[in-house]
Amino acid sequence: MNTLLLSAHDVSVRFGGLLAVNKVNFSVHEGEVFTLIGPNGAGKTTVFNLISRLYTPSSGYIEYRGMKLGDMPAHAVAAAGIARTFQNIELFEHASVLQNLLVGRHVHRRTGFWHHMMFSSSVRQEEIDTRRKVEEVIDFLDLQHYRDTAVAGLPYGIRKIVELGRALCTEPKLLLLDEPSSGLNVEETADMAFWIQDIQKDLGITVLMVEHDMSLVSKVSDRVLAMNQGEVLAIGAPAEVQSHPAVIEAYLGGGLEDIQRDQSGLAPAGS
Repeated sequence: MNTLLLSAHDVSVRFGGLLAVNKVNFSVHEGEVFTLIGPNGAGKTTVFNLISRLYTPSSGYIEYRGMKLGDMPAHAVAAAGIARTFQNIELFEHASVLQNLLVGRHVHRRTGFWHHMMFSSSVRQEEIDTRRKVEEVIDFLDLQHYRDTAVAGLPYGIRKIVELGRALCTEPKLLLLDEPSSGLNVEETADMAFWIQDIQKDLGITVLMVEHDMSLVSKVSDRVLAMNQGEVLAIGAPAEVQSHPAVIEAYLGGGLEDIQRDQSGLAPAGS
């Protein structure tokens, strides 16, 4: 088993009288794709927000590389090696693809204000290193054609890839993908699966993903955690979790044949 990278220990989050996450435990090991699934409101994004330090646990704690995330300020998360994409794309619309990717390198800036004022040799070298890394990401994601294009003029699927690229520019050890297939068509979702697999295998980056499309989950995930109403229902291989009775009940109110008929993935009841 690979080295433990992230672990949650009896984590709970309460918003007033609402218990959003209740005593959640799981672990993520280096080099795997670990996916959170569950109906809307299950607590998946809340877990992401805990890891990103947008929220603080009401009880329990999360460890990352032996450090308690609760002891870390939110602004230090990216520098510690955790990057994130969002379900609703968060990019600078009127900046180019290249400029958006350069923003992702900000966490690696080591030179101070006066060095930049004087444009010292250390600043020049830092600029060279930054541009080299960004160009590597552009090549990796086949974004050469869009390098100088404003994000506002790009198709939605390409903008998803640009946001993924910006996260990769931080050189993360752990990449959080919040519903990467949201808004994508079948072909674009297949491309996203390709990128996730390459990120894991070629770049050696651990991926923690929230996803509803079970075809994508099954294709790329090493392990899956199913949640409902803030609690863990099952953890295991994708096929094992999808066939778990509690997971079927949470999604569809029962009936494995419904899942078998829906080859495109699970859909929460009433969605």
